[in-house]
Amino acid sequence: MQKPLKILVVRFSSIGDIVLTSPVVRILKNQLNAEVHFITKNVYKCLIEYNPNIDKVYSIDTDIKEVVSELKNENYDWIIDLHNNIRSSQLKRIRVKSRSYKKLNFQKFLLTNFGINRMPKTHTVDRFLDTISHLGVKNDGKGLDFFLSKKDEVDISVKDYICFAIGGNHFTKILPTTKIIEICKKINKTIVLIGGEDDYNRAEEIENEVGRKVINLCGKYSINQSAHIMKHAKYLITHDTGFMHIAAAFQMKIYSVFGGTHPDLGFTPYLPNPENKIIQVENLSCRPCHRYGKSKCPEGHFNCMNLIDTDLFIE
Repeated sequence: MQKPLKILVVRFSSIGDIVLTSPVVRILKNQLNAEVHFITKNVYKCLIEYNPNIDKVYSIDTDIKEVVSELKNENYDWIIDLHNNIRSSQLKRIRVKSRSYKKLNFQKFLLTNFGINRMPKTHTVDRFLDTISHLGVKNDGKGLDFFLSKKDEVDISVKDYICFAIGGNHFTKILPTTKIIEICKKINKTIVLIGGEDDYNRAEEIENEVGRKVINLCGKYSINQSAHIMKHAKYLITHDTGFMHIAAAFQMKIYSVFGGTHPDLGFTPYLPNPENKIIQVENLSCRPCHRYGKSKCPEGHFNCMNLIDTDLFIE
């Protein structure tokens, strides 16, 4: 009997991108019976450590040197590089056959700088899967995975609520606080706010302005615990963030807001619930202003978020 392939999958960050790799590891495990290892940053290890399709997780703080000697001893058959940056290229010193994800940087540059859209109509997940097509595998159509442990379970003693992930890594991805307050006032249900410690003060302002139907849980729980809270919500309102992709793995209904980024960049919820909404201001010549988002609006008006119609968030 032929020995199963031993494969290292590489994705260092961030939350959403790591969740989007889950079909790759599932397909490698199920269709090839491969021994699948995964390397990421320590801070994101929690996203994959309970995934039954991953046999071993390596993680680093900053540098491949932290684990390179161990990786060399694994004798991998393939490295599947789903990050394709300077750090991941350092893995070539292991001298193993590798394939890298095509990032389409030139096409993204054209779209974000000149409004010329040459992006293919394919999701990032499908382009991740193209990276392993040489192994004879096919998309199984099962979407994303996200696995939680017993210790991630949280009882917040609230039923029939909506979850609102109010954070984002960049200013141009995040609705102004006044807009979030306006949305929350229009929704006739309990609204649970989730996010990191950096989101706590904004969430407190929202809670104080809207009243008792808003519950601020930002910064109080881990990513996985927040995901558990979100999983039991009626639906999720979110910016273009990692929680959007975790919710897609849970097959939730998602109202996703795109401001400075754009769905055509390939990061919409994968295999979406038919009740999903993508909420954005159409036909703004200045968007997308960046593939990831910016620290401020380049034009100064922030119309991609300021002109969002808050009635679109009402069922």
